[in-house]
Amino acid sequence: MDFEFIKQVIPLYAQAAWLTLRIAVAGILLSFAVGLFCALVRYYKVPALRRIVSFYVELSRNTPLLIQLFFLYFAFPNMGIKLSSLQCCVIGLTFLGGSYMEETFRSSLETVSGVQIESGLCLGLTRAQVMRWIILPQAVSVSVPGFCANIMFLIKETSVFSIVAMADLMYVAKDLIGLYYKTDEALLLLAVSYFILLLPISVLSSFAERRLRHAQFGS
Repeated sequence: MDFEFIKQVIPLYAQAAWLTLRIAVAGILLSFAVGLFCALVRYYKVPALRRIVSFYVELSRNTPLLIQLFFLYFAFPNMGIKLSSLQCCVIGLTFLGGSYMEETFRSSLETVSGVQIESGLCLGLTRAQVMRWIILPQAVSVSVPGFCANIMFLIKETSVFSIVAMADLMYVAKDLIGLYYKTDEALLLLAVSYFILLLPISVLSSFAERRLRHAQFGS
């Protein structure tokens, strides 16, 4: 193990990790928005959009992100739509993540009993107020483990961004292996980088889940 080489290339991994994290945050935030919208469409059974959302969810969940990125980066230019590597990565991550967030949102919304909803309506609340004050608070507390698992899943999925020439962590690792044949060192730093990115999320998710569980039972 060449520790001098590791010391020299750590800044490259730091830059790549920062880029990876920025793309992941953008994709995850957009995934939340897409997932919430799609979940509400399916929850309220909106006739005009329900079939479209169902088709999107099935298409997104049953195709790999790698194929989606290939389509965005190589097929779209043939249709007259040219996207940069960054745009392809954000759109691809949002397209994939939105379907997973939708399933988490929808399953959480459906855990709220109809009796509570009817009680809110009988008290004079509008459907929007019932959603805001009764359904969403309970759904969010139930969905925290699922959301955290989705976030970690999407961050790990960024490892395929290198196929569209994005200089992320995997791109840097493959580049160093090709240039210097330092396979062990490059892969070690790659694993450590993803561990550093994901460990705080894992710890925070466990903490949030415990807090919400205690709040739910009045502890």
